[in-house]
Amino acid sequence: MRVTLILALTGACFAQPRSVRLADLSWKEAGDALKPGAVVMIPLGAESKEHGPHLKLSNDRLMAEFLANQVMQRTAVVVAPTINYHFYPAFVDYPGATSLRFETARDLVVDICRGLARFGPRRFYVLNTGVSTVRPLEAAVAELAKNGITLRYTDLLKADAAVESEIKQEKEGTHADEIETSEMLYIAPESVNMKLAAKDFPRGSPLQWKDPDGAGYSPSGIYGDATLATRAKGEKIAKAEIDYIVRDIDALRAR
Repeated sequence: MRVTLILALTGACFAQPRSVRLADLSWKEAGDALKPGAVVMIPLGAESKEHGPHLKLSNDRLMAEFLANQVMQRTAVVVAPTINYHFYPAFVDYPGATSLRFETARDLVVDICRGLARFGPRRFYVLNTGVSTVRPLEAAVAELAKNGITLRYTDLLKADAAVESEIKQEKEGTHADEIETSEMLYIAPESVNMKLAAKDFPRGSPLQWKDPDGAGYSPSGIYGDATLATRAKGEKIAKAEIDYIVRDIDALRAR
């Protein structure tokens, strides 16, 4: 009985704290959550970025928040509000698409991390759902390191590489394509209109809409073949990304 009680108490002392969302806390509760050992996760997903005729402008935000919810169940994180604007210069010719300047996107992340670090945390993780976002995020890593703050972020191309090699049928593509559309069929099927799915293989990059004679011209805003998308593929992609992000965060926590 005594041994059992000691083990139970020991387990309670070292139990993994639960994940919390800052937006759901009072400032006093936030003070309890923002301890030096905490990992703060910041979802990043555009809410105004073109994704072809078959996906919504809010595609990346939907993806970021789905992945964040899943990660919260697997590892303890303090989740900051989602960043819904960032660096997407390749898409600004498409109506509704927006992009911050490189410096603004970098400094947005730097300022969020520095602000929250004042209360204790020194480890931050951006759950990143973009590709062009990687460059300003890497610049933010260097800037925050000057303050002794560690930042890591998701590189989706690396996270998806293994599973893509198994399931990908399109000859090429990285945007609103077979892979991304499949994932959205799994994450938020109500946001996908497969009747409008198409395939486009623009010459060069970045994508642009206005000049049919220019490199990167994609009348649909797609780079790849969205018609090949299936929910089954999307489930495999999403689960691979969740596993990748959890490993990334746990490695950050162990630093």
